[in-house]
Amino acid sequence: MEVRKIRAEMSKGRSIFELPLRVTFYARVSTEKFEQLNSLENQVQYYTELIHSKPNWIFVDGYVDEGISGTSTKKRDSFNRMISDAKDGRFDFIITKEISRFSRSTLDSIRYTQELLEHNVGVLFQNDNINTLDTDSEFRLVVMAGVAQDEVRKLSERLKFGFRQSIRNGRVLGNDKIWGYDKKDCRLTINEEEAAAVRIIFDLYANQRIGIRRISQVLFDMGYTSRKGNEFNVLTIRHILTNPKYKGWYCGNKTLSIDYRSKKNIFLDESEWVTYPDPGVPAIVSEELWDRANALYKARSEQMKSHQSAAEYHNRYAYSGKLVCEAHGTSFHRQVLKSKKGSKEVWECKVYRQRGRAFCTAPQLRTSELNEIMARIFTNLARRQRLYLRRILRVPLCGFLP
Repeated sequence: MEVRKIRAEMSKGRSIFELPLRVTFYARVSTEKFEQLNSLENQVQYYTELIHSKPNWIFVDGYVDEGISGTSTKKRDSFNRMISDAKDGRFDFIITKEISRFSRSTLDSIRYTQELLEHNVGVLFQNDNINTLDTDSEFRLVVMAGVAQDEVRKLSERLKFGFRQSIRNGRVLGNDKIWGYDKKDCRLTINEEEAAAVRIIFDLYANQRIGIRRISQVLFDMGYTSRKGNEFNVLTIRHILTNPKYKGWYCGNKTLSIDYRSKKNIFLDESEWVTYPDPGVPAIVSEELWDRANALYKARSEQMKSHQSAAEYHNRYAYSGKLVCEAHGTSFHRQVLKSKKGSKEVWECKVYRQRGRAFCTAPQLRTSELNEIMARIFTNLARRQRLYLRRILRVPLCGFLP
């Protein structure tokens, strides 16, 4: 039913619950905890029974998102599918709990409700008592959505304050899988079995001047493997060597949140990091050894940049300089991974190698698979060389080719 017709009926005193409408619902919880999921089940049951209880309403299956934040709509699959279905005319009316379930962004709330109205779909924000089919709904929506958005900002500030306070109290937050440490109740204790490998890494690098790739092989030969039983990843060794925690220092302010709504972070330059001795972090190596290792690491990095030309690097292996990450435009680098099952040569994005999977999701490419792909390409070229050459040269070949 068109919005103008619905509003005309409502102006005559008819309730939205009396009109012949196709009605659906949207439900969402922001975590996957049992209590929240139980709440989600209750929401689904409530709205299903409500819609079925109205004789003039036709029930349309609802849309549900689990464990998804309301600050952005990008990752909310059911929400986005609902908007798409609304544009296709599959229902006339949506019921949802409150504006914060729909979206905590004022811009998103207004944009989506206007977009839905343009496609003759209204929304009832039940707890806020806002029906977008009412003529005064837009003003009330702006006020209520603004309050919801301000709550997100306040929550973000409270979380930041709590994080800083926990650090002052000696509580370690963040990654639970720091090699060489066990973490319990937000406090680190040294895992002596793993710490032995950490001490060997620093000794081999700073004292014996062995390179990171070679250290990985030496550790494997000595029986030290990753938690999955494989050879230490070069990235892991690099992180161990450069992490101040191993000398008993706190290191923070590595990233900066640039938008509390989208939760987008940027990786700050090392000069902006905040580091200081932290009594809550037990040192595995001495401060003097850690400093020497990092001075050597920086010197070697600068040496590589100044002495190895792009041409030398790009021609070192068959695929050097020929594989580029779609997301970052950076070259893939070669690495040999060893495990108990053997070794394999792979290619990885430079950003992934330097910063980890959180910053780049490009897959590892095996050299063996790349060889197979190239073999198929060249075989196809050889079989159809006349056709391809004609297309390239755009002249008759007159029998020059067999």
